[in-house]
Amino acid sequence: MTETTLPLHDQKVGEIAAQLPGATGVFRRFGIDFCCHGDVSLTEAAYQRKLNIIELESALQALDPAAAPQAPRETTALLDHIQTRYHEVHRRQIPELIELSRKVEAVHSAHPNAPEGLADALQQIMGELEVHMKKEELILFPAMRRQATGQLDAPITEMRHDHDAHGAFLERVAQITDDYTLPDGACRSWQALYAGAAQLKDDLMEHIHLENNVLFPRFEASA
Repeated sequence: MTETTLPLHDQKVGEIAAQLPGATGVFRRFGIDFCCHGDVSLTEAAYQRKLNIIELESALQALDPAAAPQAPRETTALLDHIQTRYHEVHRRQIPELIELSRKVEAVHSAHPNAPEGLADALQQIMGELEVHMKKEELILFPAMRRQATGQLDAPITEMRHDHDAHGAFLERVAQITDDYTLPDGACRSWQALYAGAAQLKDDLMEHIHLENNVLFPRFEASA
């Protein structure tokens, strides 16, 4: 499964996510942050989440290491995949969620569980993501397409810093929505909003994971 001889529980979460097809789905199910905080061991991640390490390991060991990867491995194809599957999707999904959130917040302003502040949080992340993605599309990714190996540590460090901010956004949304928990009798708009916000969470985590754990290490001198 991996190039290391370390037992699974001693391997870093990000490395497992990058090398074992299907691992990210397992990590999402167990609530483990594999994108922004993937530099901890599986044991440490389980401890932080108060999880049973044996159950977690068993779920990972049940995966097929020979299964097809969830994203292309070759660098140019991976860059194309990130731009079409994530950059373009974020640009469509977030404005729709902002509009839907403003509607839900206005209609249900008196409800104690109304997602107050969600639209503003989405508006902020849309602006931050657009700047981030433009820097990648206009500067970083073209350099990677030229295979400028070992010359990109500074811009990659900046992108990793942006990713940490995106992770903080996800934590904020989880707080606002009570971890995407709908109140009894939630209307269809509210249901659609939380379903869309949860999809954004999954997409953004996969997006950050592919860059942090798969793409960036190929162009870092210390990797």
